[in-house]
Amino acid sequence: MTDLEQATVTEVDEKYVINQYKGKIDYYWAASRSNKNAFKRYRTWTIILGSLVTLVSSISAAEFLQDPAWLKNLFSVATPVIAATLTVISGLGQNFHWGSTWRDMVVNATRLEKERDRFLATKPENRDIEKELDILNSIILEETRNFFQRVLDSEIKPREQNGS
Repeated sequence: MTDLEQATVTEVDEKYVINQYKGKIDYYWAASRSNKNAFKRYRTWTIILGSLVTLVSSISAAEFLQDPAWLKNLFSVATPVIAATLTVISGLGQNFHWGSTWRDMVVNATRLEKERDRFLATKPENRDIEKELDILNSIILEETRNFFQRVLDSEIKPREQNGS
């Protein structure tokens, strides 16, 4: 292979690594925004519904609300419905861990940016494509393990392959 052919192969490899970093970084920033928004909605609704349960149950016990009967019944039904909705939202928050997932996505995107910048700052003749891809994939694999540990409270154990 001539020097020109080798340089072209190296450039293609380097572009591949840079595109891999870009794709993963973009994914983690988008996922962090999504989890941030879900976390904020969840927290907001938890506060609003928690306050409403207290308010509606207090008002339904008030003397002035005993007549008309339909108004009393409305407040009597609204209290458990709001409480049940709050319970559902709290359960979703506990199962999906939007806050900690948001944090982990930001940390992972930042780690990937750091590694990409280190790669770009390395002189082209000193770049090791295989090492870069190993670093990139190791960061992704570590975050994936952490995600499943956090969300499913389980650990990923790869299956053994025959002949390995």
